[in-house]
Amino acid sequence: MKSWVLLTLLLVGYLIYLFLGALVVSTIESPYEGTLRDELRQLKQHFLQDSPCVNESGLEAFLEKVLNANKFGVSVLSNSSNDSNWDLASSFFFSSTLVTTVGYGYTTPLSDSGKAFCIFYALIGVPFTMLILTAAVQRLMAIFTHKPIRYLQVHRGFDRKMVTKVHFLVLMVLVLVLILMVPSAIFSAIESTWTFLDAFYFCFISLCTIGLGDYVPGEQNNQWLRPLYKVSVAFYLFLGLMFMLLVLQTFHKVADVHGLTDLFYLPRLRDQEDQEPILETPDSSARPEEPKRPLNAGAQASYSSINR
Repeated sequence: MKSWVLLTLLLVGYLIYLFLGALVVSTIESPYEGTLRDELRQLKQHFLQDSPCVNESGLEAFLEKVLNANKFGVSVLSNSSNDSNWDLASSFFFSSTLVTTVGYGYTTPLSDSGKAFCIFYALIGVPFTMLILTAAVQRLMAIFTHKPIRYLQVHRGFDRKMVTKVHFLVLMVLVLVLILMVPSAIFSAIESTWTFLDAFYFCFISLCTIGLGDYVPGEQNNQWLRPLYKVSVAFYLFLGLMFMLLVLQTFHKVADVHGLTDLFYLPRLRDQEDQEPILETPDSSARPEEPKRPLNAGAQASYSSINR
């Protein structure tokens, strides 16, 4: 009963968190949206007044075509990049964002056959990527989490709870610096229109697999070594995802050591079965006692049963 009460409180808190986020974002972004709408309306009216030969319906049809093409990464501006969005390097970048579930949405399939292929490709690629990430993070945990904690606890005699807490904070700082801040500085130097905050925002949104698509690297006009840059970003995303998962797994270990997981997770089914009383049938005394047998031939006694 206690676990269900805690789960209900978590759900209520989560809904409140979502509504607070919606309220804050709406309060911040609505004025900017209104200002931008007014500027576009005025610009449209000035253009129609200066160009009497252009009717409003024709202009809107043209703008609709341009905006739809822009959603697929195709621009008609003279200063836009003339490089294809589907060369080998860009396609490699797209496939990496697809299977890692980052999915910026800036470049999307144009044809029905491309959309159908993406479905089957992601159907295999996403679980395959998760398998590789899980296997890699398991080995990173052994190197960067289990060994340091065991060394400080066994050989240095530090308290386990204190060690896990300090280790997690140190790991978070290292990941923040090496996986977020240093790449952000590199991106802000390469992408001339990005500030450091824009680059940090891109790295964080990408490595959390949110992928809003408002910032996509390698889309500037005549960018130097663009194919190599795109492939390098794809490898950075995969490496960054591994270390983000390492932080999450380490946090789970810290929560487990401090007993926080016991508050929110259900107890193991085996523990529940051990606590259930054994009820005898009314006529058990009338029948000869049979030797007890395990439920499964291959079943073995658990560690808890041996130590009773």
